[in-house]
Amino acid sequence: MATVPTTASGAPRADVRELEEGLAAGRASSRSGAHPPGSDGDDGPRQKSITIGAVCKALAQEFPDISISKIRYLEDQKLLTPRRTPGGYRLYSQGDVARLRTILRMQRDEFLPLRVIRQELAAGRSGETPTPGPDGAPTHQRSRRASISVREDSGALYSLEEVLEETHAGAKLVRELEEYGVVRGEQRGGLRYYDETEREIVGAVAELARYGVGGRNLRVFRTSADREANLLQQILAPSLRSRNPQRRKEALEALENLAAVTTHLRHLLLVRD
Repeated sequence: MATVPTTASGAPRADVRELEEGLAAGRASSRSGAHPPGSDGDDGPRQKSITIGAVCKALAQEFPDISISKIRYLEDQKLLTPRRTPGGYRLYSQGDVARLRTILRMQRDEFLPLRVIRQELAAGRSGETPTPGPDGAPTHQRSRRASISVREDSGALYSLEEVLEETHAGAKLVRELEEYGVVRGEQRGGLRYYDETEREIVGAVAELARYGVGGRNLRVFRTSADREANLLQQILAPSLRSRNPQRRKEALEALENLAAVTTHLRHLLLVRD
């Protein structure tokens, strides 16, 4: 009997799991009488379905940091819902791949948090290539730069257990983030809760942790964010404190625009350096 390669923990290696998923998907299609993924039927072309490993390979050129774990994380966040075979293996249609590409572009090009991406997709945001505007920037990117939300979020709170389950982070990592002021949490009834933004911060840091980035390394991000917040406060504090509702509304809109511009500027400087 052949030996299946495993990781140090005894679990099958990712490439072996991918192969098993592909073989199982093919067997499931044969048993059900359906054509194998990617084949054409007698009644005309069928939509091609591919495994999660093939999705990674298809998107690797545009997104070098794509990984199976990242795709599964987005699925856990209810942003992707690939078809499952009777055996539970994932099969991604071309529509699923286009949706994933859209999500990754919104993360990379527009710096949008997952809750905003979820709203964009629900509003019908497609995976079509955007048309460049007069300044050469994609039209959707130019509009989104002026609409980063700094208003109150949904108000939902998540326990530590829920955050760990949804982000696949470790409790030690969350403690480090609290120690260095990256997340704060809120104590209620003897339990600690985190809002939606902090949950997404933990998810992003968990992804960085795969590359050896720990909580102590994130102080530079915290310091940078504090400095930017102080700068924006100096510019807009008088208007934000105004008793005139219309003036406060205009100040919030200006703050969102400034926050988007500074985020884009930071990205450009990082790419340049």
